[in-house]
Amino acid sequence: MTFNEPITLGRTGLKVGRLGIASGYGAPAAAIEEAFERGCNYWTWGTVVKGYAPGMRQALKAVASKGQRDRLVLAAFSYAHNNGLTGMLLRRGLRSAGLDRADILILGYFSRRPPRRLVDGALAMKEKGLVRFVGISSHNRKLLGELAGEGEFDVLHLRYNAAHRGAEIDIFPYLGDERGRRPGTVSFTATRGGRLLKPGKMPPGEKPPTAADCYRFVLSSPAVDVCMSAARTVEQMRENLAVLDAGPMTEAELERLRRVGDFVYGRRRG
Repeated sequence: MTFNEPITLGRTGLKVGRLGIASGYGAPAAAIEEAFERGCNYWTWGTVVKGYAPGMRQALKAVASKGQRDRLVLAAFSYAHNNGLTGMLLRRGLRSAGLDRADILILGYFSRRPPRRLVDGALAMKEKGLVRFVGISSHNRKLLGELAGEGEFDVLHLRYNAAHRGAEIDIFPYLGDERGRRPGTVSFTATRGGRLLKPGKMPPGEKPPTAADCYRFVLSSPAVDVCMSAARTVEQMRENLAVLDAGPMTEAELERLRRVGDFVYGRRRG
């Protein structure tokens, strides 16, 4: 078993690759397009970012020009927390990439329940066809657990890694058992901002995991549909893509990552 096969993103029905591609680290278009050819078709794009992440924008144009737009699942992030500004920036960003819609609008990042006016504004964009689905991103696990059962958000972006495993208690049990009814789940910060990769952060005598190890840990959870990845170069992207062939971790491998994660986080084992 590997991670090469696509999965259904919760109740959206969208078929997505298990490794998502984030735009924030400035990966060149060639790296993003190579990942796309490997089936990594879930892309996040922050439309408020200065310059609209030129590598991602160029890759979006390339995908559209090759008639492959329907294979792509574009999740556009909005941090504006203002309906008018969100709509304006989203339309401007889409035009810059030659697109007329995003597949998912992600409202982020919220530490508390978003105001009703913002949710209604996002749902209005969905009704108008500017986006197909609405999601939310948050570090507040209990909030996402509550929202998972309420049904308004189609996709949840959540923090989950070997050091931060609270989602196993606060979110995953509330998703429900039927994939066709629950929200899609997308995990971010698999490497905990790179801390899980640093030799100086490891337990004594422990070799640091690779980024691919961290992605495998996340994707080994049946509750996670997509694990976001980031790369700055083609070489880094290829290293990340190695996770697709590796497949889920063994219990021994998972335990090693948990041990490393506990040490990095500062938990005592006892």
